[in-house]
Amino acid sequence: MSHESVLFAPTIEALSPCDGEVFVDGTLGWGGHASALVARGARVIGIDRDPDALAAARERCPAIEAHHGQYSEIPRILGEIGISRVDGLLLDLGVSSPQLDRAERGFSFARSGPLDMRMDPTRGPTALEFLRATDATALANVLFEYGEERHSKKIARLIVDAIAADTVHTTLDLAAVIAKGIPFSEQRKSKIHAATRSFQAIRIAVNAELDELATFLAWFPDLLAPGGRCAVISFHSLEDRLVKNAFRDLAWTTSLPERFAVDQGERVHAVCEPIVRKAVVATDEEIAQNPRARSARLRAVRRTTAPNLPMIRPGS
Repeated sequence: MSHESVLFAPTIEALSPCDGEVFVDGTLGWGGHASALVARGARVIGIDRDPDALAAARERCPAIEAHHGQYSEIPRILGEIGISRVDGLLLDLGVSSPQLDRAERGFSFARSGPLDMRMDPTRGPTALEFLRATDATALANVLFEYGEERHSKKIARLIVDAIAADTVHTTLDLAAVIAKGIPFSEQRKSKIHAATRSFQAIRIAVNAELDELATFLAWFPDLLAPGGRCAVISFHSLEDRLVKNAFRDLAWTTSLPERFAVDQGERVHAVCEPIVRKAVVATDEEIAQNPRARSARLRAVRRTTAPNLPMIRPGS
């Protein structure tokens, strides 16, 4: 099963791997970016929620040290293998093409499949279980916030009613219910399927994707050695906003998070500096070859020599 790594060349350029450096690919996927890092002499610790992705990455590049888990668990995984600081961190967020292509994973409404949507099929509630446990008000908030769906309230009510009537079991069932909540005239003019935004929102909620990203952004500088690089590829405006704001706060001396501030008269040291000033987007050529790249945004920063503080672990 093929998978093209998005923004491949600019990502590798931003990370600038050198022989003997240690990198963590926190969303290993099918190992495209990680393989390139290994080819340039880096040691790569790869982490992914998806056992299928881990197997594919190991087959593609046996040198990758692949671990099953979420990227919010990077500190724990590195601690277990005796690593305290790394030279680079990479996240390629969102769902992968192979996950979308497999009907049994439940991410897509292109073909009928179970309402799963879990990036890690070994743990956590499925999309169907999530929908059964969520009331109309909460679901409408999810659809509006994560999917920017203007008809969120009507769609949420239709979904909750259909769940109560036990008429929703597959991706196609859910897509049909969602479509009823959007005026036909609007569907006819739209370039995307009526269920696209709602499916995206439910997937983000099921996998707690924004919480996972916020956790990572809160402590990633603690893991980077001076000069270490962090690159994040996002596909959703909410993801990109989180990354943009976190990177900005770490680079602007006037708005550093308090725990990173190091007094020096009236100034403080910036913890990170931008490698790219603006988000890098895909070229027209890449989009033509890989339509998934259309919404991709790459941001990257470099760790300064500001003192590393004690590790702040998630939840502490």
